[in-house]
Amino acid sequence: MRLSEFRRALGDEFGEAYGRVLTSDLVLPSLGGRTAQEALDDGLPARDVWLALCVETDVPDSRRHGAGLPAARS
Repeated sequence: MRLSEFRRALGDEFGEAYGRVLTSDLVLPSLGGRTAQEALDDGLPARDVWLALCVETDVPDSRRHGAGLPAARS
């Protein structure tokens, strides 16, 4: 997952404004007590950060994998 895909998944799941708040304010115990933004800044893979955020916010499994990918071209 690229950072752009992370941002797209975040916006799709939570909305742009709330997604930014979650990224900067929600502490994720599974990432060593860092926020998503801190974890990304520290070089953790965006996919790992996305999945940790999903676990912490109870996003259903069906909406976790493949999130943030652009729609297939016809």
